[in-house]
Parts: sequence; structure tokens; C-alpha cells
Amino acid sequence: MDSVQKLLLNYGLRKTGCRQEVLRQFLQNSFALSHADLEKLIGDRYDRVTIYRTLYSFEERGLIHSINDVSGAVKFALCQEESCSQQHHHDNHIHFYCTSCSQTFCLNDVVIPPISLPKTYKVERLHFSAQGICKDCDQAAAS
Repeated sequence: MDSVQKLLLNYGLRKTGCRQEVLRQFLQNSFALSHADLEKLIGDRYDRVTIYRTLYSFEERGLIHSINDVSGAVKFALCQEESCSQQHHHDNHIHFYCTSCSQTFCLNDVVIPPISLPKTYKVERLHFSAQGICKDCDQAAAS
């Protein structure tokens, strides 16, 4: 059983062709992917609705999380925390948008300090983002 099939099994998801292909794309790319990105990568093997349903199922089970990046597109990335689940995502980390290549990266190792809000506010989800030049684009520019 390969890593794609193991992940689907661990998250209680059926091993459909589309789910395997979409998950394979997430595992092969170090940056977040939009629905449009997946359509380009996968080709016309699966229709738009099937890909949307796959993304929804993955997010609902805690396998991926959504990112509203500065481009206006909703992108998705694999959850790095094994504690993500159907009930709660634990993906409060910085998302970095590269202004050169337009890719969005999860910076899982950057610690977010606690935020203190007034007692009358209840946080359900936090979004942290930064913009600039990613390491690959910076190295390419220096060459």
C-alpha cells in the first residue's frame, strides 16, 4: 500500500481515482494548490464538481486546510498537524505568498504568539499571511 492509499485509509476516505490523484498532487508540491491548479495538473480526467467534492471531503476530514491568499483565490494545503480532524483544524501558522511566482507556502515552523481578544469575542479561525519573495525565487534572482 503506497503513502496515498495509507493517508486515505487513515482519514477514513474511500480510495477513488480522483481522491488518489488529487492527494498525489498535494504530496508532490511544496506549495498550496487551488482548484484551477488541480484542474491543470490532473487534466480532463475528472470534472470540476468531482474535484470540488474531493477537496471538500479532504478538508472536512482534516487532511487539508483552505487558505484565502492575497490573489483572491482559495488554495488548499496538506495539514501538517496529525491532530487535525473532522472536528477541528490546528493549522494556525503563517501562509507566505510569493509576489514573484504567485505560490502560497505554509510556514509551519513559524510560531504564532497567543492573541488576546476581549472576552466577548470567540475566535473560530485565524488567518496569518505574509508577502514577499520565496527562497527559490530569491536564489534564482541572485544567480
